[in-house]
Amino acid sequence: MSLTLDDFDYPLPPDRIAQAPLAERSASRLLVMGGTTLTDRNFTDLPDLLLPGDLLVMNDTRVLHARLLGQKETGGQVEVLVERVTGEDTVLAQVRASKSPKPGGQIRLEDAFDVEVLGREGEFYLLRFPGDAVDLIEQHGRLPLPPYIERSAASADEERYQTVYAREHGSVAAPTAGLHFDAPLLERLRDTGVGIAHVTLHVGAGTFQPVRVQDISQHRMHTERYHVPQATAEAIAATRKHGGRIVAVGTTSLRTLESAAQDDGSVKVGAGETALFVTPGYRFRAVDLLITNFHLPKSTLLMLVSAFGGMVEIRAAYRHAIDNNYRFFSYGDAMLIHRQS
Repeated sequence: MSLTLDDFDYPLPPDRIAQAPLAERSASRLLVMGGTTLTDRNFTDLPDLLLPGDLLVMNDTRVLHARLLGQKETGGQVEVLVERVTGEDTVLAQVRASKSPKPGGQIRLEDAFDVEVLGREGEFYLLRFPGDAVDLIEQHGRLPLPPYIERSAASADEERYQTVYAREHGSVAAPTAGLHFDAPLLERLRDTGVGIAHVTLHVGAGTFQPVRVQDISQHRMHTERYHVPQATAEAIAATRKHGGRIVAVGTTSLRTLESAAQDDGSVKVGAGETALFVTPGYRFRAVDLLITNFHLPKSTLLMLVSAFGGMVEIRAAYRHAIDNNYRFFSYGDAMLIHRQS
């Protein structure tokens, strides 16, 4: 029997959705889930919950100022959300306007420069910038907070909606599990013998797209670019050899590792594109534990954590989190999930 979208629904009081970050990154709560056992901890307890020889794998992508406002040649208002940079001067983007822009047309963005509409690729538009696209986006664009944060980006978000280890420009959303880490916590983890490695997956705007089919086997994931460095593959191999565990920091790190995974649990070095859709029944090859935030009802990310931790167990954990006033979504609290066998 196929799983349906309704299997991944749950009631969430609106006041549980975190609208702003806490004063300190690592001040979040941490719900530890091992099978049917749930334990309320603090994120600063993480060094006590991991073992010497474990390896944290983090996504070092950096969020672009990917939201740009502008006008068409006719004067109509336009909102552009960059999905990905495809070349030095070209991007794929969502374009919201009262009428769809035509190929060959110009859009004036942020009253600063014009982009040319080259054509359409599915739901996205291919746009040509009049120079280096990343430079122009970073100079003139706005930070694209998720749609469930009901305010405009403020100056504090410039720092707090990036991880402290973000370095590779390319995402339109933060890998939010990593937002809980600050420099002192990372230092404590290293001091306890926990290794740290990085991968890159550039999160696309498709991460916020709703699943529109009841039979989830009919859903098609958006494609995202990833890269696994040689040093990370070697760190994973060494961790496996010495009996350590691979801890993915966030669903983006997990999807990267599983996309690059071989049958023996090693990962392939290099760049690629992934449309991996993880649902219950998926056989994990690379990841033993997952650090993640609480995800939206009916989302592909909730399906992923249900595959990792168990559908019944995740449903119980979310009920516990709601009953105990955990904060949800990007600026919310976190979970540490042990993989179900």
